[in-house]
Amino acid sequence: MAAVLVCYFWIDRPVAFFVYHHQINKFQVFRWLTYPPPELQTWSPLILTLLMVRRAWGPFVRLQKVLLVACLSLIVADEFRTSLGDVCGRYWPQTWSTDNPSLIGNGKYGFHPFQRGDDIGSFPSGHATRILGFATVWLIAMPRSRAFVTVPCGAMLVSLVAMNYHFVSDVIAGSILGGIVATYAARLARLAP
Repeated sequence: MAAVLVCYFWIDRPVAFFVYHHQINKFQVFRWLTYPPPELQTWSPLILTLLMVRRAWGPFVRLQKVLLVACLSLIVADEFRTSLGDVCGRYWPQTWSTDNPSLIGNGKYGFHPFQRGDDIGSFPSGHATRILGFATVWLIAMPRSRAFVTVPCGAMLVSLVAMNYHFVSDVIAGSILGGIVATYAARLARLAP
């Protein structure tokens, strides 16, 4: 959490203004890289349902079990993130919807604990939580897939900052949260090789 504090006081604001002034968020590839985490969450219940139907015909093969645990981890991690978002109540770097308070839009910065709503739910990042909640299970269960998993995850995490959707500390906190939930999920499912 020291990294989150350092970012909050010395990194978050300069990075958000840098992204804004240099119009980095105009690069369409960064926007595209933010689409997979919510889509994966949307499809996770269907994937879980299909896996349960498949389970009726016999035990899972390893890949199916990993997919099951990864989807469950993503859903649970995001529920934790939603609760923490309400507890923390942090404004966004930039105004992007319904005149939400933000650093760039109207100079609002900081935490406002125990306030609810999407306009103050930047911390921790839901995208980062979903990404690491899913991907960490894969990294633990399938260590040979490291490059295949870490490169796209890293690109997605950078994109959240490059689009000014989140501060750096939001992404770090979401990554930590998703990683913790996924680590517990993988251990409980005994997925470590």
